[in-house]
Amino acid sequence: MSALRIIPIGGMGNVTQNMYIYEYENELMLFDCGIGFPTLAMPGVDVMIPDISYIKEQLEAGKKIVGMILTHGHDDHIGALPYILPELPTDFPIYASPLTAGFAKHRMGDGGVDREITVFTDGQKFDLGSHFKIEGFPMTHSVPDTRHFAVYTPEGVIYHGADFKIDLQPVDKVLPDFDTISRIGKEGVLCMLMDCLRVEREGWSKSESAVFPSLEESMIDVEGKYIVTLMSSHIHRIQQVVNLAGKFDRKVVFIGRSVEQNVDVARELKKLFIPAEMVIDKRDIQNYKDKELCIVIAGSQGQEGSSLVRAIYGEHPVLQIKPKDRVVFSSDAIPGNEIPYYDAIDELCRNGVRVLYPDVMPDLHQSGHGGAMEQMMMVALVKPKYLFPMGGQDRHREKFFEMVGEKMGYESHHVLIPGHGDVLEFEDGQPRVGEHLNLQPRYVDGLGVGDVGRSVLSDRRALGTEGMIVLVIPKAGGKLDLESINVVSRGFVFMKEAQEVVEFIKQNTKEIITELQGTDQPEPVSEDDLKRALERRLGRRLYKIIRREPMILPVFVEV
Repeated sequence: MSALRIIPIGGMGNVTQNMYIYEYENELMLFDCGIGFPTLAMPGVDVMIPDISYIKEQLEAGKKIVGMILTHGHDDHIGALPYILPELPTDFPIYASPLTAGFAKHRMGDGGVDREITVFTDGQKFDLGSHFKIEGFPMTHSVPDTRHFAVYTPEGVIYHGADFKIDLQPVDKVLPDFDTISRIGKEGVLCMLMDCLRVEREGWSKSESAVFPSLEESMIDVEGKYIVTLMSSHIHRIQQVVNLAGKFDRKVVFIGRSVEQNVDVARELKKLFIPAEMVIDKRDIQNYKDKELCIVIAGSQGQEGSSLVRAIYGEHPVLQIKPKDRVVFSSDAIPGNEIPYYDAIDELCRNGVRVLYPDVMPDLHQSGHGGAMEQMMMVALVKPKYLFPMGGQDRHREKFFEMVGEKMGYESHHVLIPGHGDVLEFEDGQPRVGEHLNLQPRYVDGLGVGDVGRSVLSDRRALGTEGMIVLVIPKAGGKLDLESINVVSRGFVFMKEAQEVVEFIKQNTKEIITELQGTDQPEPVSEDDLKRALERRLGRRLYKIIRREPMILPVFVEV
């Protein structure tokens, strides 16, 4: 008998790179296609994307993709589309809610990918292949048009509950579809995959509407420009800023490609309402007094090259931040991104600009993820046989049983926590961990996808922290001149002040080459072998005396 296989290839043990495979017999159905964000240990990496090698293997074996579902419009769920889709067939449909589809189309367009996205109707089931039937319905989160899904399979119903919170006072008045969720629960759910990111918080996450009073307070008595930065997809937050700008007689300016694109899509789909006379082009801000401007700008994480960071350092073509301006960070730092986030705030403070952020005004931001009580409420409505926490880091998934599962009466073996790369299988209603996939990180560096590996990152880290030594070894007529070795350093030591180190490098380079060339070998030692030996041996000798490991690059030059 066939088994239903659920295969996370992202979003397990980390918050990002969300992508899930549902597999039954010869059919694959995909959920989401998100990017991950590099850490400081990944110099030069722009984003990370899921490893789809398993999908490719199954396609080569004759299986087919019957469809892809996008749960909501955050980049950690849709941002990898322009990188992943070109590697897959073009004959499967992609489904999303209206705003998610609009955001996804822009992401794909930026990458030169042209694919249709079908907007499904809430509450109506549609078939994907011969084994899957899908039903989507509204859920509240920090971006409008978020959807949860019931996946009807030969093994039973799977509830796919990506990012959510239960907001009973949403800005757009669209509540979670409790009727549909309850009905699906009564019909019987085999397993519930659900967001567990904020499980450490025992209570409820505050409503997005709770941000409004703090935003209003932050806009009072601002003599210069009011500049607010937030997640570009946070349309509800932008709506609240716009409403306040109208109250304080300020024109609204949008700056930053992601913000501008998302606002255009949201306005077109009537998810964001802004009187036309309130919006001015960023190129026209010099025509207005500073106190007449409310600027919504991208760069809430202090990202290098973002519009906000360029403005902070005086590099933006149209926006200058002055001491009388007020800058508001209406976002928390993404876990792991604290350094650039606070660096941006620190630089503004050094420049005499008043900065407000959630650490000093907590309600400037509210999480889009539900706390433990909200997760318990969802479990109570759905009543699944098995629980599968996802979307959080490892500590959140492990904490889920204590904070939610156990309190809702579940035994530990009914809370499924597969490891990264584990394949979860259901057969005759019983779960088991099948094979383990060796998922490799995939990095996007400029225009290159997957051409940066761990060895390259290791070299970059070495260059950034330990510096580089170039050994210029002249040769004439095929013979090396070991008395004329030149040492060039970058980021290692000041060569004029470290002559002893230079002489040590020259002498040991000479010794290592002499040792190798003096060995009894049928063939002369190649330059490649000499390079590798110098990298290893000289590196070890240097470390013994200076406790540093610079990158060593031997170069043989014909003179």
